[in-house]
Formats: sequence, structure tokens, C-alpha cells
Amino acid sequence: MSTRDDAPRPATGTRLFLTALFGGMGVLHFAQPEHFDRIVPRALPGEARRYTEASGVAELVVAGLLTVPRTRRLGGLAGTALAVAVFPANLQMAWDWRHEAPRKRAIAWGRLPVQGLLIVQTLRVARRG
Repeated sequence: MSTRDDAPRPATGTRLFLTALFGGMGVLHFAQPEHFDRIVPRALPGEARRYTEASGVAELVVAGLLTVPRTRRLGGLAGTALAVAVFPANLQMAWDWRHEAPRKRAIAWGRLPVQGLLIVQTLRVARRG
């Protein structure tokens, strides 16, 4: 039987890292939107900038949700959904950079498994609340 004392505690370091990551990336979407515009999959309808702005707002919302204990579980779930939703942009970047210098290719392809780790960690925060 579980008591309050042995209940899982939120992974504070992970949560703080994710809060900073989502918050920082959200700010970057507005400070340097051109980079994000370039990786919006071209198959999506409309202007790339709208997707950049929407994902920037979503990242800032996730960061905010992760900071408040009452909304932390929702923040973890929203972070997971966002990480899944932006995965096609990472695929687009890897494809677009396939003929770039080896360092840039490594960065682009390296982002793909990192996205998987991000999904695992946001789910962990969601489970622990």
C-alpha cells in the first residue's frame, strides 16, 4: 500500500530542464523565426510563419504549465503532444540538410532521437505530476 511519504516525487531537475527548454525555444521562435520557418514542412498549407508563431506560443504555454504544481501533469502531456507534433519539422530539417557539411548533417539527424528522449521525459513529468 502506498503512502504519501513513498509516493513518487516529481523529477525536479527534469522538470526544470524541460521548463527552461520549452520556454527558451518558445522565445527563440519569436526572436529568430526565420530558422523555424525554414523547417516547417512544405506540405503544410498556409504560411510557415504562422506555424512558427503557433509552435512558439505552444512552447511558452507548456513551460508555464510545467511551473505550476496544479498544471504540471497537463504540462507534461501538452509537452509530449507538442514534441510529437513538431517531429515532422525535425524530419524536414534532416532531409533538407542531407547534402550539408557533416557537422550540420549530424546535428539534423541527431535531433531525431533527442526528440524521442524529450517525449519520454515529458511523459515522465506527466505521470509524476
